[in-house]
Amino acid sequence: MKGKMAALRCSILAAGVLVLSLPAASQTKWEIIGPGGGGTTIGPTISPHDPAVVVEHCDMTGGYVTQDNGRSWHMFNLRGGMNVFAFDPVQPHVIYAGNAGLWRSTNAGQNWSLVFPDPRRNTVEHQVGDHADYSLTSDDPTYPGGEISAIALSPAQGSETKPRIYVAFATGKQSSVVLASEDDGTTWRRLTTIPQHVLLLSAQQDRVTAIAGNAAYQIEPSGRIEELGHIPVPFHAAGATRSSQTTSFYATGTDGLVYSSRDGGRHWDSITPQLHQSAGRFEAIAATDANPNVAYVGFRRLQIGEGAQNLFNGIAKTTDGGRSWTIVFRESNRPASNLKGTWIEQRARQGNDTIWFDTPYSLAVAPSDPKQVYATDLFRTYRTLDGGVSWKEVNSVEKNGGWSSPGLDVTTNYGVQFDPFDSHHIYIDSTDIGLFQSRDGGRTWIGSSEGVPDNWRNTTYWLAFDPTQRGLMWGAFSGTHDLPRQKMWRNRSPQTFTGGVAVSTDGGMHWQPSASGLPQDSITHILLDPNSPPGKRTLYVCAFGHGVYKSVDSGKTWARKSEGIEGSEPFAWRITRDNHGTLYLVVARRSDKPGAGPGAAGALYRSIDAAEHWQRVALPEGVTGPTALEIDPRDSNRLYLTAWGREGISADHDGGVFVSEDAGKTWKNIFSEGQHVYDLTIDPSHPDTLYITGFDAAAYRSVDRGAHWARIQGYDFKWGHRVTVDPNDPTQIYINTYGGGVWHGPAKGDPNQKETILNPVPVAHE
Repeated sequence: MKGKMAALRCSILAAGVLVLSLPAASQTKWEIIGPGGGGTTIGPTISPHDPAVVVEHCDMTGGYVTQDNGRSWHMFNLRGGMNVFAFDPVQPHVIYAGNAGLWRSTNAGQNWSLVFPDPRRNTVEHQVGDHADYSLTSDDPTYPGGEISAIALSPAQGSETKPRIYVAFATGKQSSVVLASEDDGTTWRRLTTIPQHVLLLSAQQDRVTAIAGNAAYQIEPSGRIEELGHIPVPFHAAGATRSSQTTSFYATGTDGLVYSSRDGGRHWDSITPQLHQSAGRFEAIAATDANPNVAYVGFRRLQIGEGAQNLFNGIAKTTDGGRSWTIVFRESNRPASNLKGTWIEQRARQGNDTIWFDTPYSLAVAPSDPKQVYATDLFRTYRTLDGGVSWKEVNSVEKNGGWSSPGLDVTTNYGVQFDPFDSHHIYIDSTDIGLFQSRDGGRTWIGSSEGVPDNWRNTTYWLAFDPTQRGLMWGAFSGTHDLPRQKMWRNRSPQTFTGGVAVSTDGGMHWQPSASGLPQDSITHILLDPNSPPGKRTLYVCAFGHGVYKSVDSGKTWARKSEGIEGSEPFAWRITRDNHGTLYLVVARRSDKPGAGPGAAGALYRSIDAAEHWQRVALPEGVTGPTALEIDPRDSNRLYLTAWGREGISADHDGGVFVSEDAGKTWKNIFSEGQHVYDLTIDPSHPDTLYITGFDAAAYRSVDRGAHWARIQGYDFKWGHRVTVDPNDPTQIYINTYGGGVWHGPAKGDPNQKETILNPVPVAHE
């Protein structure tokens, strides 16, 4: 996944408690299935009007809002990852979000519009690189570029008054631009530049205070800036508590200590908790407007007692402004005793007694209720409604002995696969959380990695099922996630990856490693020859960094079959077979950077002798990033190739979908609107119908073999992986994603679904 953010970015707004009658959520025919959770969540922000309304984001590109204290969540996507949220202090339904631009929702997070830069000023969206990273350019003269790191709105002054909006853009490693709008975001002016990254903005009636670097800065309406007090080291996280008289701050430093200021940032005191620790550090921190003496702080590896077994992660609380602290949540190699957990704790304990439960990355306290707190970490979102006496995870719901998603999904998935003997028995191949299965058509899910070696079970890339023996299946497992993303080998060789093949005879409930002859490597794909005899099945696997391996004894032993495949570390990624036994292999590329040599390009190979020899098939002109190849089941000469574009300055190019009608001798581009196409699916019942998705916030459907494409409305998650036709209802499809779980909805799309972004801007093309 992307780099994890530990800093808490929040703007706590003063308001009285108001129980909202929120607008109804947008009705959709799409739902997210799976166990829920599964990834890093960040930045919970609680409404000052109703503490049951909470919004947060993740380390991928998803945002999430709940209106019922975490019992259910609505996912939204604003093209790129989000950094910070803020609630309007006057209008309860209005929420702001910041990434490359400032977004506003007027219906409690259901739909969003770009506010700044002005979409009408030649504002253009760019999607470039291995992750199709999102950025904006604009002719709006006040737009500084970069990313919003903090948002604040001035306190409420009556229902008819528009609050001032303040935003801080991080425009470089050591620079931030602070802007303000006094007319609801219609026009903006630059207030000042701060030579530090702004962590927090806190607005008063006519000025704003910024926490940046190791100091607090007061910014006047004229733009005049005054450096206030500072701490010895840079701030790590900060929270504000505001009354009618003054603003107080709680903060942690990069030294792991805790600090506070009771006079708006002019003077700072160390208030580091003394909890009998001889080690440890304090990180996330949050406070509440309801009581300036109440704050919560997260701690990491705090030693309480003797021995390594007494190192704890957790949360401490003060009710007297930091003079004394009490631990309200703590975990070592077992979950907290006052936490009602989910499958996450169950999976963590399976065969691994030394696993550590994570420290909070972010904390948020309700502005109107000091007893309501949200915490987020590597895999979980959990909250307390009683000031820390008890905690509950809100990323998964237990049902009938299994788990289901409440909408808070951060999982990356590589496939949705079905038991050939029971189509209601479904498997999801996932990163970080391994394999999950459902026996009730996707309503509930259980983990399915028992027996997989611990250093393999992070990721399940694919499954192969025996077509005649019920329950017999093989899995491609890896200790390295997120392949074939290039970040995974920039600082390490694939020769260091771990993984292998495991076999199950009971439908995936238990596994046994089956890797004699295989290298310790990430196995990214597995293919079974359906014509091979029962008991002596022929299997092929892609070993990422080693090539192709083959077994002719149902996976008991393996032999390398890479003759003709070029390179010392071939990134074997996908293997497929036509009805006559011809094999095709997709090799992922090493780099998409301009100027990368020919050895960095991906490749396509064909074997006509069961993998004994491989011959290179020329890629379409300009294509360097093949991602998948599919074969028309009626015509083995008709090949569909999907490709990732090469990185450009303002947009990527030479990606999309290509078709060959002569087994790869010549190619024709049939889709270029999206340059980051991950995969193509052929409808097994109607082979003229094709589906594609990728990292361009869309999925598409063609009913004429790719001559024309229609966007599938209702699905608009930024990063998509693969479409699967639902065998139980061919009018429905599954779309598994990179960081947004598995979506299930109408194959033709939902024309009545209001998209997340109401005013999309043009996308750049080269």
